[in-house]
Amino acid sequence: MLPLLADENFDNRILNGLRRHLPGLDVVRVQDVGLAAEDDPTILEWAAQEGRILLTHDVSTITRYAYERLEDGKPVPGVVEVHARVPVGTAINDLLLMIAASLPGEWEGQVRYIPLR
Repeated sequence: MLPLLADENFDNRILNGLRRHLPGLDVVRVQDVGLAAEDDPTILEWAAQEGRILLTHDVSTITRYAYERLEDGKPVPGVVEVHARVPVGTAINDLLLMIAASLPGEWEGQVRYIPLR
């Protein structure tokens, strides 16, 4: 299963829904690993070191820093930006599909957006 990291502002209702459907889901929250209030580059670096795909609602800065890391040749295990106005059920279903249809390492260097189109 894909290892995930939920950004500090990520909707816990989505995480709870994912955990209900996938009890063995490998997800940690930024605040659970001592990264609360850290800047985006630090969070992306930690995600890269741990090989975790970052789940975020922050399209304004996280994605920019992710692309900067890629331009600098630094690893990005993946970033999934879930639009803040996507209904919770849609976000859960799209993330479940992404998780079920993916292999470890497949999201390396990618920034994707939910809702899926």
